[in-house]
Amino acid sequence: MKKWKFLSLLLFFFISTGSFSQSKLFTVNDAAGLNPSLYPSTMQQLQWVDRQNTYSYTEGNFLLSGSPRLSDRDTLLSIAKLNQALAGIGADSLSRFPQINWTTASGFYFSNKQKVFTYDLNQGKAALLLTLPEDADFTEFHSASNKMAYTIGNNLFVTDGGKHIQITSEPDGVVSGQTVHRNEFGIEKGIFWSSDGSKVAFYRMDESMVDQYPLVDMNQRVATLNSIRYPMAGLTSHHVTVGVYDLILDRTIFLETGEPFDQYLTNLTWGPDGKTIFLGILNREQNHLKLNNYDAGTGRFLNTLFEESDEAYVEPLHPLYFVPESPEQFIWNSQRDGFNHLYLYSTDGKLIRQLTKGKWVVTDVIGFDAANRHVYYMSTMQSPIERQLHRVNLKNGRNEQLSRDKGMHRVMLSYDGDYFIDVYSNTSTSKVYQLVHISKKQTEVLLDGGNPLKEYKMGATGLFTIPASDGTPLYCRLIKPVDFNPATKYPVIVYVYGGPHAQLVTESWLGGANHYLNFLAQKGFVVFTLDNRGSANRGAAFEQVIHRRLGQTELEDQMTGIAYLKNLPFVDADRIGVDGWSYGGFMSLLMKLKHPEVFKVSVAGGPVIDWKYYEVMYGERYMDSPESNPDGYAQACLVNLAGNLSGKALIIHGDNDPVVVMQHSMSFLKKCIDEGKQPDFFVYPGHEHNIRGKNRSHLVNKITNYFEENL
Repeated sequence: MKKWKFLSLLLFFFISTGSFSQSKLFTVNDAAGLNPSLYPSTMQQLQWVDRQNTYSYTEGNFLLSGSPRLSDRDTLLSIAKLNQALAGIGADSLSRFPQINWTTASGFYFSNKQKVFTYDLNQGKAALLLTLPEDADFTEFHSASNKMAYTIGNNLFVTDGGKHIQITSEPDGVVSGQTVHRNEFGIEKGIFWSSDGSKVAFYRMDESMVDQYPLVDMNQRVATLNSIRYPMAGLTSHHVTVGVYDLILDRTIFLETGEPFDQYLTNLTWGPDGKTIFLGILNREQNHLKLNNYDAGTGRFLNTLFEESDEAYVEPLHPLYFVPESPEQFIWNSQRDGFNHLYLYSTDGKLIRQLTKGKWVVTDVIGFDAANRHVYYMSTMQSPIERQLHRVNLKNGRNEQLSRDKGMHRVMLSYDGDYFIDVYSNTSTSKVYQLVHISKKQTEVLLDGGNPLKEYKMGATGLFTIPASDGTPLYCRLIKPVDFNPATKYPVIVYVYGGPHAQLVTESWLGGANHYLNFLAQKGFVVFTLDNRGSANRGAAFEQVIHRRLGQTELEDQMTGIAYLKNLPFVDADRIGVDGWSYGGFMSLLMKLKHPEVFKVSVAGGPVIDWKYYEVMYGERYMDSPESNPDGYAQACLVNLAGNLSGKALIIHGDNDPVVVMQHSMSFLKKCIDEGKQPDFFVYPGHEHNIRGKNRSHLVNKITNYFEENL
């Protein structure tokens, strides 16, 4: 009991987001994120100009630039002048400044209405580079050669502005040039240019053997069927290969990746010379990875550089980062020692040295300096809830922290590595843009985002830790109701996610919360969030404890949070609710069903009900197959717990959800009917896995009203 009293005292030493003379309250639209004035000021399109220590950004209808140590900003271009140049070549005018990409110190390219243009600041002229078909999709531009690869339907095309070449002619059920493996393993695209633009590698995914899952489009008078290929855990998965099209020879070869065909091909990286391709080969069990090298001209397998294994799973998420001017060396991300760290390798597979080490994780590689002495990266070295910039010397391993302010940082490194633009926030700072001179340790503030919520009543937000059963610190966030009275007993809403690849509690503006959660605090609720074991950025032991037993450790940790809440004098222990979406929907309903005596109300959006209905890549990574882990699947199946339902539970689902398919909710409802239980159910027609756009206000209203009426 003394431990809980001590922790409750800690809660009063909150870093507050503001409790002074505000009077406004959020509207439903504000809570849904539809009011841009509630967000900090930003520098739009902020980026470094190509190979210059000059940055550019847009402000309204103008393109501006700035330089270190110069407070004045130059106007590079107005949209009026850009439109004048476009009119000169017979192109359509622009209503707002386009998204630009620098290619030289004075030139950039941009796209508009399936056309790609260049503009030269020195000449004041625009030029049309190429025009794409109206139905072109998944575009990938190679700026050095002015070539574009793109897809139409299931096929891949390429153009240099003249002839359009169709590279593939795929039958139904086969897709080329798109993402594969349902975007797992860090896969974000399906087209990869070689450095000189003479070859383009692409994923080819044969889904013809995968079961088609029916989604129904009810926007037509007679509803139509829109089936997707959805490989469920334990069932037949798709087969992926990697093709390479040679633009000079006009031919396509495929890498000899071998069998079994349902393996995963990840981390595709071109060698700097454009002659080889490096590829991670991960077995379907996801516990053994080979990093292979292939001849890009013939597809021939060359060698395996190294292999990695793990009793739970190996999860490759990053490509190889080749050291500039040292094409025989690259950086590899690995969690092999329990935390994601950087390793310097040679292309013959020899480990040169481990560059980073410790009980913290590298979250991103930013780049190298011009002399190739350092690699720059983001990490959790200071705290699991912060992101700070560091660099490590490639020769001697000397590590140096470069960002200083407490919080979550996002950085852009200059081409020579002497400067970086730092965008950060913390619980008392909404957003600050600053320019940092590394060697001189000088900082210039470019923009202070201010406090966009200064006129609003905001409940005090606190970040703190409580210990899990094994002593592991669990990070928590608690938002007190506005006009908080310590003598009052308040109802609580636990906002939960709890699954892999997510971290809800961070040292950032609003503590990582959003306007919706603060809207609930304005409605008189205590709003509590805990990142349980199994969530992200804490290392293998923390994250992999959920392997083969989803929901068990997560639930244990969430109930530790409930025990903490019950010891707070201002919490009404008889009025505790829980809210979550996707994995959080699974957790919200699990918590309600396992502990109906604790949770009076549950709201579960897009919930995973039965993991055997979820897709292969994610599902089998964390649960293995239903055949190899029947007990784990049974214990995590909420259908088996439907008989425990009591009190109020609202399930929400989009009727076109291609991620957590509607069968999840339907199976639970069917069991509830069989058991004589009465859950509430609401469908959002035409929506997929999340409710976006203007209908999000309806969602916020629906959930808030449900808690107000029942909690």
